[in-house]
Amino acid sequence: MSKVSYEIDERGAAFVTLDSPETRNALSDALLDELLDALERAGDDDAVRVVVIGSSHERIFSAGGDLKAFASDRPTIEKYAGLDRFPRLYETIGGMGKPVICAAGGDVLAGAFGLALACDLIIAKEGVRFGCPEINVGVFPFMISALIYRNVPRMRANQLMMTGEPIDATEAERMDVVNAVVPAAEFDDTVREWAHRIAAKSPLLMRLGKDAINATRDQSLPDALSSLRSQLALAFTTEDIGEGVAAFKEKREPVWRMR
Repeated sequence: MSKVSYEIDERGAAFVTLDSPETRNALSDALLDELLDALERAGDDDAVRVVVIGSSHERIFSAGGDLKAFASDRPTIEKYAGLDRFPRLYETIGGMGKPVICAAGGDVLAGAFGLALACDLIIAKEGVRFGCPEINVGVFPFMISALIYRNVPRMRANQLMMTGEPIDATEAERMDVVNAVVPAAEFDDTVREWAHRIAAKSPLLMRLGKDAINATRDQSLPDALSSLRSQLALAFTTEDIGEGVAAFKEKREPVWRMR
């Protein structure tokens, strides 16, 4: 039985939905493999302009890593080998050249918090919680700490990881961890509206922009500026940048040519 569903709408939005409600969308090896396959499929499909990662569970986006697997008696080397899925997931999201939205319609916990932070945008339903409860069961959020420290102020990051206490969506928005908090009745429509608004932009320039961000975010300022200068010069050679300027002047919708 599939643990991840995949759907593309007529506007170029791919909806990748975690669909293992009986496990609260635990990030098992099987689910992560399906999620990686879905994201790679979206990245390779020219018809896809934006990706939305959501959940079919009404209250949980994902409860995080599979605790049964953590406590299993499998050899340590096998567990270690399986952990490569998380870095591959984050790298796939960062390197796919298309915006990825996390639709947090339920609680985002443990490893799922890292998944959300790896996305480009997070839209949260009112009342959902974000947190790292691993320490409460004798674990620590090792893999996602790198993403937490890149997105959450240091002292608050320490608080989340060391106390295991979650924050709600409103607090997450105050901390600039999420982009928008939406009432439950408006959540699905808002996610779709954001996805379609982004899908309407030039896919080519969006890819160049996201690739540039992904390549330079951990560089020194001089190195980043040098690389970004080259990327801007490359953007100047595209037909889409000319079309975008012309459409703005003529007060019409642009027709992107992807070249």
